[in-house]
Amino acid sequence: MNRIVVGAHYGLKDWLAQRITAVVMALYTVFMLIVVPFGAGSRDGWRALMANGFVRFATFLFILSLCYHAWVGVRDIWMDYVKPTGVRLVMHVLTLLALIGYAGWAVQIIWRL
Repeated sequence: MNRIVVGAHYGLKDWLAQRITAVVMALYTVFMLIVVPFGAGSRDGWRALMANGFVRFATFLFILSLCYHAWVGVRDIWMDYVKPTGVRLVMHVLTLLALIGYAGWAVQIIWRL
């Protein structure tokens, strides 16, 4: 399959999405490395930490960033290495369903605490 590149912005959205989601995940990781040692050493500590609205929002943003980052990366792997179109489509659908399921499960856990 030959792709015709039209313009200089081919792939820019995905490249930018990968960088932005990586920055969000890195900032969240640094934030958690600072916050967790000071109050999340027990189940009650985790509950108190996750009861904070900002921490819940930051965690939700991290999960969405992680899922989108994974989608772009895995989708590109399927496009590059799985040549039969039908198999590639099935892999895309299974990947999307798994990531949506993971995100939903994570949100349920965050707001259940």
